[in-house]
Amino acid sequence: MATLFSDRGFSGSTKITSDEFSKLRDIIYELSGIYLQDNRRFLVENRFAHRLTELKLKSYTEYIAYLQNGLKGKAEEMNMLELITTNETSFFRDNPQLTAFRNYTLKELIDEGNKTGRREIRIWSAGCSSGEEPYTLSIIFHEMLKNDLNKWRIRITANDISSNVLEMAKRGVYTRYALRTTPAPIVSKYFREREGDMFEVNPEVKRLVNFGKINLNDDRSVKLVPKSHVVFCRNVIIYFDREMKKKVLEGFHNNLLPDGHLYVGHSESLHMITKNFKAIQHSGAISYRKL
Repeated sequence: MATLFSDRGFSGSTKITSDEFSKLRDIIYELSGIYLQDNRRFLVENRFAHRLTELKLKSYTEYIAYLQNGLKGKAEEMNMLELITTNETSFFRDNPQLTAFRNYTLKELIDEGNKTGRREIRIWSAGCSSGEEPYTLSIIFHEMLKNDLNKWRIRITANDISSNVLEMAKRGVYTRYALRTTPAPIVSKYFREREGDMFEVNPEVKRLVNFGKINLNDDRSVKLVPKSHVVFCRNVIIYFDREMKKKVLEGFHNNLLPDGHLYVGHSESLHMITKNFKAIQHSGAISYRKL
């Protein structure tokens, strides 16, 4: 998911009161499951200042009323969710996790598929942001399977709550900075350099990935995601409160096939939240297996 906003930017000229912040926080939580701590008031002012000016609103009370104004309010809900998320990621981020995925999870799935003849692997990138993660996974598949790739049915379902970042992901064009943790031979092999020091993902990498919008707080949408062998949801649940974390993890558990694998962010833990997964220790990383 496009991660929670950072504190870069300027201070908003319109101040938000404690009561306004509480009401806006409740609306955001109900829509997305994202819970804003009290210390995020300054950041709300920072991010929403320009939007209030655009709408010619003088206070957050007026903005909250605008959100509750029929079709206009419904449309604004999406703008609001864009404002509270930002997108700081890169290709091949958190290499120890990716190494565990490649050498343990993916190797196991490939060995099992070759043994049974059922050569199909489905991955869900839940909170894919601007596409770096699912495209990274696609590259790993290409590197692992090489010429055997066409013998397999590989599907990477990549979802996010932000329409803007999904459009960026579908285009597949990135700055050099997004490739800062990517080995140079991988860049040369799977990206095409464009003008302005930009790089576009090759079509064969894009072909394995299907992008779509999803709200992890929407049970019906989550249930429509194809059953997965592996779920990646890194640096997302850290922004949810305990109840929302339990709900999202239950959704992942239901989505995963028997013995399926779950990868969350290195700073995230399932401890004391759910007993439906078994932690697997790797060198410098942890994955979880469905029980």
